[in-house]
Amino acid sequence: MRLANRRARPLPWLPTGRTADAALAGGFFAVLAAMTLVSVNMGPPTRMPLYSWALLAVACGALYFRRRRPVAVAAVTLVACAVYYPVTEPDGPAVLTFVVALYTAASEGYLTAAVVLAGISVGATVTADARDDVNHLADAAGFLLIGWFVAVVAIGGVVRNRRAYLREAEERARVAERGREAEARRRAIEERLRIARELHDVLGHNISLINVQATAALHGLRREPERAEDALTAIKQASKDVLREMRATLGVLRQVDEAAPVTPAPGLARLDELTRGITAVGVEIRTEVEGEPRPLPAEADLAAFRIVQEALTNVTRHSGATSAAVRIRYGADHVVLSVEDDGTPGSSPPSADGSGIRGMRDRAETLGGTLDAGPAPNGGFTVRARLPL
Repeated sequence: MRLANRRARPLPWLPTGRTADAALAGGFFAVLAAMTLVSVNMGPPTRMPLYSWALLAVACGALYFRRRRPVAVAAVTLVACAVYYPVTEPDGPAVLTFVVALYTAASEGYLTAAVVLAGISVGATVTADARDDVNHLADAAGFLLIGWFVAVVAIGGVVRNRRAYLREAEERARVAERGREAEARRRAIEERLRIARELHDVLGHNISLINVQATAALHGLRREPERAEDALTAIKQASKDVLREMRATLGVLRQVDEAAPVTPAPGLARLDELTRGITAVGVEIRTEVEGEPRPLPAEADLAAFRIVQEALTNVTRHSGATSAAVRIRYGADHVVLSVEDDGTPGSSPPSADGSGIRGMRDRAETLGGTLDAGPAPNGGFTVRARLPL
């Protein structure tokens, strides 16, 4: 940010900070001293006293502290000028130090103090001129002095407001940038979680089926060869399904060819295919549909399929169920899914905090729905989800 500001400066070679203040104080003293010496040499032979030089040095030197103590510097320059002009002949433009200090006080936010000091200066100058026999402020010079001070204070206030606006704009830009970064991180995390859920559901379901069928094939290889053949056929189909869904899931990570065809995401239209795979492992599946079936939004359709898939995977993995019922009820603005089995919890029953049930619940809650899972009152295990459409 500092580097950008430095590049944005119109004159980057000029000093900044305390170096600039020191250069300003020294430059003012040099210029005012030169102008004073010129005035002395051009007029009648005279000599400016040392205390006048001291007052000029005080007024110029105070400018070094103008950013750290703007009000105090304005007061010091005012007092120095108030003492300098009555006792110095010929005088010079020492009042410029007060003008700079007045501008600094206004630009740093001390507008009231700048107005008060300017008013004191004008009032003291007009009063002193009125009491003197010599008219130092001829004609409209007093109004001109007032105009100068008003202009200096006004410019300082405008600069102050512009600085505040720029700081606020920079802060808004920083906040917006942090917000964009946080949003990008949040979306990346959500995408990783989504992909993790997809991989869990795809791999967990199909590999569970493969494991059950491989076990059945091993046991029936010698005793019932025909059943072993059926199991190997089911393994082949499950392998084909997992490869297909893996390609579809991982396709979102490949951005090389956006025109490449993408396999459609699964939905309730593939429910019969899903239940046939479960039936092949020895669990009878009964499907019941209430209401008028209709196409669902893509996200809701995928979530419904994955919830039923994970629930049936848990049936084959964690219970000795011989049958399960899949019920789908279409409402006006929602769809209700339930999977109930008649088994008994095995050695490792599904936990409400497990990754499978947690993933199903995350899917439902992402769409604004709910999911409940737990043992049924009459035995078995029930998963029930309500998804708004």
